Amino acid sequence: MTNLMPAIWVELLKARRSKMPLLTALGFSLAPFAGGFFMIVMKDPDLARRLGMISAKAQIIAGSADWQTYLGFLAQATAIGGFILFALISSWVFGREYADHTLKDLLALPTSRSTIVLAKFVVVMLWSAVLTIIIYLIGLGVGAAVALPPASAEIFWQGTITIAITICLTIALVTPIAFSASAGHGYLPPMSVAILAVILAQVVAAAGWGEYFPWSVPALRAGAAGPQYANLGMISYMMVILTSLAGMIGTFVWWELVDQTH
Repeated sequence: MTNLMPAIWVELLKARRSKMPLLTALGFSLAPFAGGFFMIVMKDPDLARRLGMISAKAQIIAGSADWQTYLGFLAQATAIGGFILFALISSWVFGREYADHTLKDLLALPTSRSTIVLAKFVVVMLWSAVLTIIIYLIGLGVGAAVALPPASAEIFWQGTITIAITICLTIALVTPIAFSASAGHGYLPPMSVAILAVILAQVVAAAGWGEYFPWSVPALRAGAAGPQYANLGMISYMMVILTSLAGMIGTFVWWELVDQTH
């Protein structure tokens, strides 16, 4: 792992020279603006009804126009929409070597395969975390712009902690996506796996078994199914950790042992 920092720097340069950071930031920035829209609807449902907006549906989803609800919305957006976005990032970081036909050149470098894989994982995690911080800051600005009522420091702290835990759980679950991108030699297989995971997460959670299905855990922790589901047991977190480790180990083993012929 002596070449880890240079490997990370190379991966960061690849990302910086592409449009992916900008596109992912723009895509994720829709979340706080969508939350702000729901807050406006909640503050003046009569106006929203006159304008043809879905005030009744927003009332069900958002609850009331305050900071606690708004921060909860951001946490849920991170758990659901964020996973798709982070999966896209992971697919791009690991799958582009196959799509661009640069894998053989990469493996010819005097850097171990495990170092390359670890560098890619670090970049995926940093990229996802930075996006979340940006969205959180945008969210604070949007919340102030729509004039949400003042809230206590405790509400902000609890909301921030919920978002932080949710983002950690969500990022942890993209390691199987990295394995799918490596084993699938491109972008399509990992995104198919990600979409399937999201669909299954919704179905399993609706059936009442969400706390045992890793990809349902972040949304449940964010309160998507109600505050009564936010306090998950240790088994839920262990499922996420084990799934993350399995995806990471599988990716390392694939790069180390499989003969890369593409």
